[in-house]
Amino acid sequence: MSIKTQPLELTINNQHYGPLEVPEGLMMIDFLHEYVALTGSRLGCGQGICHACVAIVDHDSGTSEEVRTCITGAHFFNGKKVRTVEGHAKTDDKGEVQLSPVQQAFMEHYSFQCGYCTPGFVNAATLLLERLEKQPIALADLESAIEGALENHICRCTGYVRYYEAVRDVVMKTPGLIREHA
Repeated sequence: MSIKTQPLELTINNQHYGPLEVPEGLMMIDFLHEYVALTGSRLGCGQGICHACVAIVDHDSGTSEEVRTCITGAHFFNGKKVRTVEGHAKTDDKGEVQLSPVQQAFMEHYSFQCGYCTPGFVNAATLLLERLEKQPIALADLESAIEGALENHICRCTGYVRYYEAVRDVVMKTPGLIREHA
């Protein structure tokens, strides 16, 4: 008995992978962990409910979306551009890691306890910031925008308040995300 495979080729965090022969039906979370050693995305519920596993898919149209990797097969990502939590921080010329604004805000607000859900929250907050860069909102709409961006993410330690505060803080500190007039 042999396992059927199909070629898979994609870009993850600006690095090209493939074509690789990957078993049909392999979930993306398993591909990330086992084939490319990107273990930051977490397998939480395994049913697509908690969103700890989300990765970002960047479309050619300039839009991006979160995709749950625990319930989405690796071959769905064939030919796509993907970002995982490992792709947000940058390393400078001296080899020092520079956290993204979202990651830094989460650290400053002690947003996480166990950290299991953090990769999903980082990706969701990152997409919110990118959306606000393109289309700023009125300050009065900020709370509902944060809720909308994070509402599907489950924190088993109930650290929601600190996540929300951190996202609000980074939005308020980033010029151009909030419109002056409604």
